[in-house]
This record gives sequence, structure tokens and C-alpha cells, in this order.
Amino acid sequence: MKKLVILGGGESGVGAAILGKKEGWDVFLSDKSKVADRYANVLNQHNIRWEENKHTESEILSADSIIKSPGIPDKVEIIKKAKEKGIEVISEIEFAYRYTKGKIIAITGSNGKTTTTSLLYHILKEGGLNVGVAGNIGKSFAQMVTENDKEYYVLEISSFQLDGITSFKPHIAILLNITPDHLDRYDYKMENYIASKFRIIENQTENDYFIYNIDDPIISQWIENHDIKSQKIPFSTEKEIIKGIYSLKDKIQMNIDNQTFEIEVNEMSLKGKHNVKNSMAASVASRLLKVRKESIRESLKGFVGEPHRLEFVKTVEGITYINDSKATNVNSVFFALDTMKTPIVWIVGGVDKGNDYSPLLPYVHEKVKAIICLGKDNRVILNSFGNIVEQIVETQSMADAVAFAKRFANSGDTVLLAPACASFDLFQNYEDRGNQFRKEVEKL
Repeated sequence: MKKLVILGGGESGVGAAILGKKEGWDVFLSDKSKVADRYANVLNQHNIRWEENKHTESEILSADSIIKSPGIPDKVEIIKKAKEKGIEVISEIEFAYRYTKGKIIAITGSNGKTTTTSLLYHILKEGGLNVGVAGNIGKSFAQMVTENDKEYYVLEISSFQLDGITSFKPHIAILLNITPDHLDRYDYKMENYIASKFRIIENQTENDYFIYNIDDPIISQWIENHDIKSQKIPFSTEKEIIKGIYSLKDKIQMNIDNQTFEIEVNEMSLKGKHNVKNSMAASVASRLLKVRKESIRESLKGFVGEPHRLEFVKTVEGITYINDSKATNVNSVFFALDTMKTPIVWIVGGVDKGNDYSPLLPYVHEKVKAIICLGKDNRVILNSFGNIVEQIVETQSMADAVAFAKRFANSGDTVLLAPACASFDLFQNYEDRGNQFRKEVEKL
């Protein structure tokens, strides 16, 4: 019996363990931290051997195959040793892909993945397809394949997951954008991060499709310099596209396989220029899968967005409070500031990822009246905006941040939580940060 070792006892790791057991592997799961009770219970129910708070090297290095959590860098010593021994090290999406009969629609990009994945899943489900949603959203892909293999899967895929593929091949690949993010994992080299994102199409053939943002200079330049086997379908908000989809003058227009489709932007439930792009990508993929135009149109009108992503919380005394806790990088905040039409009191900060805030300067000049830093170390934010915004304060709790926001904002203003940073200095994760914001606003 071949031995499968899984590093990381979270959602993807436990899902992979269950699938491995079902497919006849000798499975062992190892987590350097504590395994959450709910996952420990699942492992015990399936009689899977596991350990926590350590990595037993002899167990791990006797594997035929290792699945590692996306959070574990390749530089970790145990991974280096495994690779030196010639042990295959893959991601959970690669492992699950080997056992599914379903067609894959995979979505990656620095921003907008979750919204586009959720929207596309909504359109396909409403269109009557037997479809599952997984990856960085919902259940793990491996668990879904184990329990009830679907005909189609919409997968939200990060660069970390793509780093661990060998045969993974989506029938439809969507690349939304590429901006600097997670560069600490890529030796601070942008070209390494770009190459990682483009791995989503490396196994595609001429029978597959690649939907991409032609307005993104990094994407369009890479495409010019590389051969791509799959059928290319661009989307744009800047120019007319003959074969593909574009939006000019507040209307989306699609033309693929001699099929046309139109919808007015103001009819769609998702607002903001970035969401026009997300909606175009989802619409094209849906048409390729033969969902009826009318069904797509109805789904675009009725879709409710993700929590913590430009989520309206409440209006109090004329002040609107918006939770965009999932905006964990500069580009996400760029979209958020672009979407706002009123003066902004901006709550920002957390664990800085080496952010360059200069792209935000025009918006901050134009729209931001006050900044509330919410983090243990706010030096980069203070240095970037201290000379531009008159009212700028530091806080260490969400209660204080919301109290300051109420003081700075007037009727007609928007208080925007858009941190541009990871959350782990003061919060468990971005959901915890967003939930605490919501809770404090509800008290007002």
C-alpha cells in the first residue's frame, strides 16, 4: 500500500486525508500546530493516523507522496528533504483532480477571485448544472470529490495551490489580474509570482479555454511573449473586443462562437468597475458551458455578494459603514476607493506585506478625509499618508477604530474598513476583523 502524508490539518488537508483513505492509500496527517477539534474528530471518525504540534521526520520522509498545505513554503526544511529524496510534493487540488470526473473551471488573480467564483457558481447552479464550488472557498475540493463527485467544479485557486500542481488542467481557466502580492513567498521577484499565476494554463489543450483581462498590462505582456495552446477569450472595460466580452458606455457586450449577449451595467447587483470585470469573466464562462442568456442575465441581477467584500453594514446618522475586511492588499483597496462616491473615513492597517501605497495617493488626495490606523505597527501607513491627510490616528482595537470613525465622519460620508494588510496582529483572520467591525457598528 502506498503511503500518503499530509502536512497541515486544516480544511484542505483533512479533505485530502479522507479522499486518500477512500482511494486506498495508507494516510498519515501531520500538523506543526494544534489541529482544531472539529478536524480532529473527522480524522478519528475515518480512522486516519495523525499528529499535532510536531512533524515526525521518519513518518513524513517515508511517504510515496506528500500533500502540503498552501500555507507551507517550499523553503521549509522538511519539504527540502522530501524533494531531495525524490518524494512527490503536491497540493490538495492536484491530488483531488486525479480522482474527479468533473470538468474544472478554475479562477485565479490577485483580487476578485472569491467574488467571481461565487458569482459563477451562482450562475451555473441557477442555470441547472450539477456544480460544486471549492478551492479557497467552502469545502475542500478533495472532500467534495470524495462525498459526491460533481459534473462541474468552480474552483478559487491561489498561486500557492498552483505551485503544487503537475497534471491539474481546468477546462476553463480565468485570470482576473496580477498585482504584487505574497512576494515574500517568491523571493521578492515579481516574475516568479507571475509565472506561478500562469501555471493555471500550463496543461491546457486547444479544446480548453483561457479567459483573461486584456487591460492588465502584466497579463497582456506575458501573453505576447508566450505560446498558449488553449482558446483565448479576452475581456476589457477599455476597448471593443471582436471575439470576447467588453464593457463600454455602461453596457456589457459579448461575442463568442457567433453568439451575442448584452446587459446594462446598472441592472447588475454587483457595483463598481472591478465587479464589471468579475461579471464579464463569469458570464463568458457560463456561455461556454451553454447556460442560457436569459438565465445569466437573471443571475447577474439577483446575485448577493460575499461577506467582508464591500459589504454594506449600516447607515447611522447619515454615515454609511462598509466592511471590506477581505481587502488585504493595496490593489483591493484601490478598487474599494474607486467605487466610493462620497468622502471617506478610512480604517487601514494590520500586518504589512511590503506594501507600496503610492497607487492609492490620487484617491486619498481626492476622497479620504481621515485615516484610522488599526495595527500594531503603523509606520508605513503614517509615512505614506501623514503629509496628505490632516486627521490620522492610531488604534489597537476595533472598538476604538469605530469610535474615532464616528467622530471624524459627517452625514453623507462613508466609513470604509479596507485594511490593505493581513489581520493576524490583532485578529484571528479577516473574517474575525470584519465581524468585529460589524458588531461595533451595530452598537452605534
